[in-house]
Amino acid sequence: MGRALLLALRGWFDIVVLFPRWPRQRREAHVQAWARSMLGVLGIPLQVEGSPPLQGPVLLVVNHISWLDILVVHAARHCRFVSKADVKHWPLIGTLATGGGTLYIEREKRRDAMRVVHHMAQSLQDGDIVAVFPEGTTGDGRVLLPFHGNLVQAAISAHAPVQPVGLRFVDQASGADSQSPLYLDDDTLLGSLWRTLVGPPFVARVRFGQPQLADGRNRREWAGDLRAAVDALR
Repeated sequence: MGRALLLALRGWFDIVVLFPRWPRQRREAHVQAWARSMLGVLGIPLQVEGSPPLQGPVLLVVNHISWLDILVVHAARHCRFVSKADVKHWPLIGTLATGGGTLYIEREKRRDAMRVVHHMAQSLQDGDIVAVFPEGTTGDGRVLLPFHGNLVQAAISAHAPVQPVGLRFVDQASGADSQSPLYLDDDTLLGSLWRTLVGPPFVARVRFGQPQLADGRNRREWAGDLRAAVDALR
C-alpha cells in the first residue's frame, strides 16, 4: 500500500510540475508507463491480446468491472477516458485522471451527455484515442449489461472507427473470474482497494477486437453489435 501511495504521489507531481512542459506524445507515453508500474506495485500481471490501436482516431468501447479498469486499459494503450464528473474532485485520483486526459460527464444531466459527445467527436477529429464504458456502471464480470448508444454517436459524428475491447480479471489459481477487484453498489474505493491487495492473486486480461465502422447503422444498432463483440472478447 505504501509503495502504491508513493507512486501515486510521484504521478501527481509529474502531472502538476512536468506535464505543462512536455509535448503530448511524451505525456501519453509517461501515463502508460506509470500505469504499468502501478500494476506491478499492486502485484497484478497484465496480459494483452489482439492489436491495440497504434494511433487515433478510434473510439474504444470496454466492459466495466472495477475502478482498476482505467488503470489496466491505460497500461495496455494510452487513451482519453470518459468518466463521471465526481472523479475529478477525488483527492489525488482526480488530478491523476485529469492528467491522463479524462473527459468528464455529469450522468444525471441529459444535456451534459450532449456536451460530452461533442467534445468526444472533436477529440476524435483531432486524432485522439478515446475510451468509454457503454454499460454506464460496473458489473459483476459475469453478465454484460446493456450498452447505452449515446456516446457511440461521437464516432458516427466524427466518422471514426470503434474498436471493441474485452476486459477480464482472472484468478491465478483457478482460472475463474476473480472477485477481488469488483467495485459494486455500496463498495467504497478504499474497501475495494484493500480486497484487491489482500485477496487471492489475479491476472488482468485485455483483449482488443477488430475496429469497425458504422456502415449505416444508427447509434442504437451499432451499440448492440458492439456489445455482442465485447461479450465475445470477454
